[in-house]
Amino acid sequence: MTASAPDDTGIKTVLVTGASGAGRSTAIRALEDLGFEAIDNMPLSLVTRLFDSPEAMPPLALGIDVRTRDFSVDALREMLTVLAAEPEREIEVLFLDCRPDVLTRRYSETRRRHPLAPAETPVIGIAREMELLEPVREGADHLIDTSDMTPHDLKAEIERRFGAESSGNMALSVESFSYKRGLPRGVDMIFDVRFLANPHWQAELRALDGRDGAVADYVAADARFAEFFDRLQGLVLSLLPAFKAEGKTYLSVGLGCTGGQHRSVAVAERLAKMLADQGWQVSIRHRELERRGHGASHKVGTAG
Repeated sequence: MTASAPDDTGIKTVLVTGASGAGRSTAIRALEDLGFEAIDNMPLSLVTRLFDSPEAMPPLALGIDVRTRDFSVDALREMLTVLAAEPEREIEVLFLDCRPDVLTRRYSETRRRHPLAPAETPVIGIAREMELLEPVREGADHLIDTSDMTPHDLKAEIERRFGAESSGNMALSVESFSYKRGLPRGVDMIFDVRFLANPHWQAELRALDGRDGAVADYVAADARFAEFFDRLQGLVLSLLPAFKAEGKTYLSVGLGCTGGQHRSVAVAERLAKMLADQGWQVSIRHRELERRGHGASHKVGTAG
């Protein structure tokens, strides 16, 4: 659903949508803090009229979900097609995703009714909505899974993805994860590091994670590591300028291992530092460590 490459004089618009309860209001407020004019739940038939004014407009954050009047996937696609046809408009779709079990828990905690199942259980409404929105999810420019995020985490993620645009820089995110818990959603490039020597089998390293120097040294001592990392950084560095030239403002790289504690964390930390040293704006997230309460996402460096 991406429009043509950004134009310096274009009207920047982020359409925020996704599962009910996944954090759309938080995302819109975060964009508003970044200077976007926020408009929530405007009828789809009226959205195109926003751009008829001859006056200069600030970047827009439009909240759209199944509660929006005259909402349908076909109507949303038609609206995006119309907007993207004008070269002065730059449209991006941000889709907020969340696991069904987490959404069910959130509805239970707030005792809210699901908009697609007001007289039934939230589980039924969640299933209906996910099926309805799947085509939108597949075509989104930005996909953020908020299952393991607090509102603060989501706000920080929005800032990382959209906060660098005023400077013209492309923001990067490096994420470690465990294959046992599945691939992270919305990651652009994924690399498997399970072939490296596993510190888990070293008693003195088992309780540590890849941010610890002893673990990082153990992983780097694998005879296969040096060539692998040299090729990895060469590939990533060669692709970044091309992605930026295509108008991409955010790129994410995932590193996975068995448990998401040692090898993927060590390689992610090293890759993020290398990218920051090269002048890229980089943030890093360790998905499994966050779940265990051992660390949060953070910035590694800012572009020069």
